[in-house]
Amino acid sequence: MLFSHLKKWNPKRIFCFLSSDLEQKKSIAPPSPPLLGPPWIHYPDNLPEWFYSSNYPMTYTEKRSPTFLTTGNPCLDFFFHVVPNTPPRSLKHLLCSAWNHDPLTTLKLIFNLRGVRGTGKSDMDGFYTAALWLHQNHLKTLAANVGSIPRFGYLKDLPEILYQLVQGSDMRRKQKAELAKKKKNIKGAKEKPSREDRMMDRSSVPREIRVLESLRRDSMKKLESSRLRRVRRREMARNALDKYSDDQDYRFLFERISDYFAELLKNDMKFYESGELRKVSLAAKWCPSMDCTYDRVTLICESIAKKVFPRELYPEYEGIEEAHYSYRVRNRLRKQVLVPLRKVLESQEVSSAAMSLYKDKFLNARFTKYLEQVKAENPKIDAGEFLPHLIVKSLIKSLKHDCRYGSVQVAELHWKRMVDGLSKEGKLRNCMAVCDVSSSMKKTPFGVALVLGLLVSELSEDPWKGKLITFSEIPVLQTVKGDDLKSKIEFVQKTGWWGMNTNFQKVFDKILKIAVEENLKPEQMIKRLFVFSDMEFDKASAKPWETDYQAIVRKYTEKGYGSALPQIVFWNLRHSTATPVPRNQKGVVLLSGFSMNLLKLFFDSELDMDIDPEIAMEAAISGEEYQKLVVVD
Repeated sequence: MLFSHLKKWNPKRIFCFLSSDLEQKKSIAPPSPPLLGPPWIHYPDNLPEWFYSSNYPMTYTEKRSPTFLTTGNPCLDFFFHVVPNTPPRSLKHLLCSAWNHDPLTTLKLIFNLRGVRGTGKSDMDGFYTAALWLHQNHLKTLAANVGSIPRFGYLKDLPEILYQLVQGSDMRRKQKAELAKKKKNIKGAKEKPSREDRMMDRSSVPREIRVLESLRRDSMKKLESSRLRRVRRREMARNALDKYSDDQDYRFLFERISDYFAELLKNDMKFYESGELRKVSLAAKWCPSMDCTYDRVTLICESIAKKVFPRELYPEYEGIEEAHYSYRVRNRLRKQVLVPLRKVLESQEVSSAAMSLYKDKFLNARFTKYLEQVKAENPKIDAGEFLPHLIVKSLIKSLKHDCRYGSVQVAELHWKRMVDGLSKEGKLRNCMAVCDVSSSMKKTPFGVALVLGLLVSELSEDPWKGKLITFSEIPVLQTVKGDDLKSKIEFVQKTGWWGMNTNFQKVFDKILKIAVEENLKPEQMIKRLFVFSDMEFDKASAKPWETDYQAIVRKYTEKGYGSALPQIVFWNLRHSTATPVPRNQKGVVLLSGFSMNLLKLFFDSELDMDIDPEIAMEAAISGEEYQKLVVVD
């Protein structure tokens, strides 16, 4: 029945019907795109050979510009893509791939994350995430390198790793979130009752009764707080004992760390008793105190005390119960070791982080007079461990909240100390910074780009000293003006062009336009550009699958400046998968992070201009301390 009506149709009629239907669809369908052929037929004949020979997988940036998916070297991917805001899951994925490729290089890169000196990145949270991954996958390697951790960071890193193993890796993140929530609640607290309402309430109740009621409430709060503290401490102690007894891997690392502290303290006591006070280490300063948070969570003080005062070497402990022995050696460690050694370590110097944190407290103790004295002489405020953007953040916060004069001066002196310290190590020759100020840079990366760009401009030699380029949709070449950090920051903020787009190629279009108009010779061109960005560039090339760097090479070649192509330092500031060039691209460096330490690689042109990303990475982890790291498992 369904097909019976088709018998009435003439075959010619059916063919005409189908033909007309096809013609109608053709008229509706969009026109076919023109054939382009392979990309290389559109390029000039004098481009370098590597331009055509990329076999690495490609993808798109967030803004649809072609980019590489990987450098081709998992270790280099880890070095370039891990930044302070990288999610732990992504960091572990990159770490696992890198370790499978080259364990020793990966171990060096892990410690490079923590490094606050040399060419380290000062990424403390990233290092802790990597250290916990090592504990889970390569415990013996982590334990074998415990002594190297303080040389890249500080001794406090050791109890912090144990703390996170007991409490969980996300505990610090939760604590920061709770603290931010408390601050927000304080700022958004409900308005207090008016003075008239409070007077009415007071008049209805006799003063004696109000005082007694207030004392009763305070007493109840104290009792409840005391009870909750006891409950929390018991829970912490039980968790610490359970972790120590049930987790063999944790116990192995715990004993290694307590051994390390005990050996340092015993050696320090020998130096103390012999009067060689300059040889005393900082072990007493960073050794957890009795009943501090680290001790309550891990119970490490008991272990250290028993190793400093072992029962078999001290006859007075023979025959006494274990609990009494533990109590006595803990107390003895405090009185006879930590207290005298900490007295020796007392100093008038204050670290940069503590100076920033407690500057408002210092203002009440003749601190302003001290700042004036320091300003008149050589700056003696330590800024070695302070990240540049945190200095500027502190300055802006002080100006925003109209803080006292001393708060601004601390930031100014920190900046001066940092610039002077770096200047003594070398200069940046023929260098200029290019700062991404587009909307994709978010909050912190945006500030880091500007501050690192400003730092490069101050460290550069003439004629590029004080100059930088900001770019989003339109690049702007700026000559930074101002005598102090405050005026320089205000100048950059006022004169920059902030936009939604990230047109990276326009920067080089502008450079080439100036070169052609001024008829510059190749040797007069800028030799190195630091690009501080998230690498999420806009699509700006009409040629399919032509990356931004390939487009730059092509444009320089077309204008006759192929031999004057500058070395480009791609400095990644935000977590993304965009990779501008592969591992073996000559004349390009791939860096990342918020620390200025990696700038030292370029002082006085220590790196060749035709360096590739792999060689630059190896240079960053070639220091003496890195040679002491060992892979065991």
